[in-house]
Amino acid sequence: MRNKKNIISFVVIIIFFVVGFFLIKNNHYFVSSPSPLGRVGEGLNNIKFVKLAGQNIKVDLAVTDEARRQGLSGRSGLGENEGMLFIFDKPDKYYFWMKDMNFPIDMIWVTEDMKVIYIQKNAPPEAYPETYGPDANTKYVLEVVSGFSDKNNLKIGDSVLFTY
Repeated sequence: MRNKKNIISFVVIIIFFVVGFFLIKNNHYFVSSPSPLGRVGEGLNNIKFVKLAGQNIKVDLAVTDEARRQGLSGRSGLGENEGMLFIFDKPDKYYFWMKDMNFPIDMIWVTEDMKVIYIQKNAPPEAYPETYGPDANTKYVLEVVSGFSDKNNLKIGDSVLFTY
């Protein structure tokens, strides 16, 4: 009798590990709803592109306080479909300035549910110490080349998608 219980326990453990292996291998996780950020488990630190206004923007990420403070400061420019995505730990009111910037940019604030909530077009470097931002909670801010918003007819309420 004892041998039979050991065999059953062993088989149950093996089944558990085999099922777990296949779920992880195929990126299936136990979640109640799909993630708007792509497959669950990929994480925000792996974002490579932001799809917005029909364009795929290759992004550098600013996910730490130090990276967010630095932002695009000191750079000489951005390419047509390049940008920087600022990712915050929680939704809040985030204001940006143009300290040590060398070129104008468009700034786009995005809510946690992946909608554009505010757009600052053509923010000039000489505007420092003026700050920009909505009086509403956001979780992401995307900085792109100046003129992007007008050129691509970007509007408040437009959807945003992160890809890996």
